[in-house]
Amino acid sequence: MSHAPNAEAIKSQPSIAQRYIDSPEKQQRLYKRTLLIIVISQIFGGAGLAAGVTVGALLAQEMLGTESYAGIPSALLTLGSAAAALLVGRLSHKAGRRLGLSAGFFAGGIGAVGVILAAVMNNVWLLFASLLVYGAGTATNLQARYAGTDLAQPTQRAKAVSVAMVSTTFGAVAGPNLVEVMGRFATSLGIPALAGPFILGAAAFLLAGLVFALFLRPDPLVIAKAIAEAQKADQKGQAAAQHAGTLSGNKRGIIVGATVMILTQIVMVAIMTMTPVHMKHHGHGLGDVGLVIGIHIGAMYLPSLLTGALVDKIGRMTMSYASGGILLAAGITAAFAPADSLPLLIAALALLGLGWNFGLISGTAIIVDSTDPLTRAKTQGTIDVLIALAGASGGALSGMVVAHSSYATLALGGGFLALLLVPVVVWSRSSRKAGASAHVSS
Repeated sequence: MSHAPNAEAIKSQPSIAQRYIDSPEKQQRLYKRTLLIIVISQIFGGAGLAAGVTVGALLAQEMLGTESYAGIPSALLTLGSAAAALLVGRLSHKAGRRLGLSAGFFAGGIGAVGVILAAVMNNVWLLFASLLVYGAGTATNLQARYAGTDLAQPTQRAKAVSVAMVSTTFGAVAGPNLVEVMGRFATSLGIPALAGPFILGAAAFLLAGLVFALFLRPDPLVIAKAIAEAQKADQKGQAAAQHAGTLSGNKRGIIVGATVMILTQIVMVAIMTMTPVHMKHHGHGLGDVGLVIGIHIGAMYLPSLLTGALVDKIGRMTMSYASGGILLAAGITAAFAPADSLPLLIAALALLGLGWNFGLISGTAIIVDSTDPLTRAKTQGTIDVLIALAGASGGALSGMVVAHSSYATLALGGGFLALLLVPVVVWSRSSRKAGASAHVSS
């Protein structure tokens, strides 16, 4: 039984790519097949992602003996995610999505194994180093959303992102709710209970990487590049001039899309990171923590199909406004919720996840709209570096803010920071109208 050709085979056999260039029907079939592979991989990837989010801060708090540095694991994880986003983006640009995404998930699995060893050895430095590597899985989980857009039509792009994200839900929601089960399993093996979810994370990331390595053939990014090159070769002088005239608009779109995702990431990571610590400090058990974080992650990913349809239907910018408003509501709810009120904490973290969902999908769609297929993967990787660094900043500062002030201050500050989305989107729209007016007058 012969396998479908990989990226290298496509490059060495132009006729294979030509069949896709000549057939929009083949392009759509490959687009749908790619989405199916992403769905399968993201189910595993979501479970791996959830492990560090749920107990990373608690594990560090237990090993360090203080809350002041409980945000450090989140910061290290997101710093590792930043480095991995750059590497995965560059590797995908050079060799295709298959190699880039599988390598990223394999690295994340190795990092999870390192976290388990660190917990067994009670070695904080190994924990920190392993969390950096584990961040590669988180970065790859997000980068995978771009693979679905490579062959998507403009009106399919937000929906393609949403399919990748909603499939993450199954693993991401199951992960936090398996905290106690995995904790008991880890204890039975002589491993600290808080390292239990990382056993699940290691297996999940390695399986996600295996799915991409074996089945993402032919590579959608390689085909998309071949199609773009063929289209450019067919362009006439006037069309090329028109394309050149859109570059400044594309740059503005990249700035806006990146800003939307960066701000939503800072707010979400900062509040989410300290919520388990806040809950544990006020007497909630791991079961309550798992429930709150599970619902939060569900809200991050489960609404994605509806969100994608709304982004494609009512517009990227409108949904960016909605993201800022929902994040503000999340911050206010978290700040004023009594510490012993599980329903209000659930509501706050659900709103936090939903606001992040709106921001990530609308921002991603803006980025895809504003980039050329020939340089898209590299640009996407660079933007995801900025997103990860923003998350690292939010995670690192969150523990310090809570230690020196309160969880309520952190939540309120995050909510009002999200309102910066509004002037950014207004600037984008006013700049676009000004550009259109100048074009008409000329």
